[in-house]
Amino acid sequence: MNIETLAVHAGRAIEEHTGAVTPSITLSTTFERAEDGSFPHGHIYTRSSNPNRAALQDALTALEGGETAFAFASGMAAAAAILQSLSAGDHVILSDDLYHGIRFLITQVLGRWNLDASFVDMRDPANIRAALRPNTRLVWVETPTNPSLKIVDIAAAAEIAKAAGALSVVDNTWATPVWQLPLALGADVVMHSTTKYLGGHSDVLGGALVLRPGLNDLAERIKVVQSLAGGVPSPFDCWLILRSLPTLPIRVRAQTESAGKVARFLADHPAIERVNYPGLPDHDNHAVAARQMGGFGGMLSFQVRGGKEAAMQVAARVRLITRATSLGGVESLIEHRASVEARSAFRRKTCCA
Repeated sequence: MNIETLAVHAGRAIEEHTGAVTPSITLSTTFERAEDGSFPHGHIYTRSSNPNRAALQDALTALEGGETAFAFASGMAAAAAILQSLSAGDHVILSDDLYHGIRFLITQVLGRWNLDASFVDMRDPANIRAALRPNTRLVWVETPTNPSLKIVDIAAAAEIAKAAGALSVVDNTWATPVWQLPLALGADVVMHSTTKYLGGHSDVLGGALVLRPGLNDLAERIKVVQSLAGGVPSPFDCWLILRSLPTLPIRVRAQTESAGKVARFLADHPAIERVNYPGLPDHDNHAVAARQMGGFGGMLSFQVRGGKEAAMQVAARVRLITRATSLGGVESLIEHRASVEARSAFRRKTCCA
């Protein structure tokens, strides 16, 4: 199926008893056992499983071309789960330019549990190879990166990880399965903040992991973390994200078209020093992006001549665009990213803006 068709049908079935086209929301936290103690309805307790979460996970599995998926209460909960599936003393390689929450989850939380990490510029695969250690167990790729929109060659990174006996994880939040399918390029796991494009309306928080076939042991470890740590989405949150998936391809295509127009306008503006958008021919990794992405996405960043004050004035004077943190919704947002990260509680002791 084309993704437009798949997005409409994946995880959605006509309800047998009512004929409802739209799935119902199952709010029950517990489910009846049979007389012999078994669970004929397939669910025990909503922290472990729920019909709405199962439907969302089925849909995400289909959209990313995986074998199984796990939904979480946020993108950070999903990231924490894959990292918590590792062991103390393991080494992780990550993009040097990535969502700052992931960096500080490792350095300020999991680092205390002896999880080691290296942050490298993954635009050159040789940097990934050079960072490998005997205890490297995971290569974390974010492409396009947040906020500089660096592009990483997914196939090359996945091949390096595989040769080293490590997992490769790709944060596909910015590209979405509309434009990029990391599992088809050799990656082991896809991560999403479903809050963003998949939710699409700035009204629901969520995260997800999608695994390629054959990772049964990893799937079991993640399932244990999902259930025991309890970072699961509510049935209503799952329903909201599933509700949004049918329009995902249409929304992402329209957002990408708009972003391309804005990027080209800014690239020619005398007040702009640099535009970071992989759809521009002069982007450092435009060729890699064109090879592995079907489109260049709805996000861009840019640097204003005149330093911080000039940049802050741009964000302060917008009228149709809202000053807010997030992405992927139907509204356009803007922020001065360096100051936002500098004010973050995660960075107060360690960050230089």
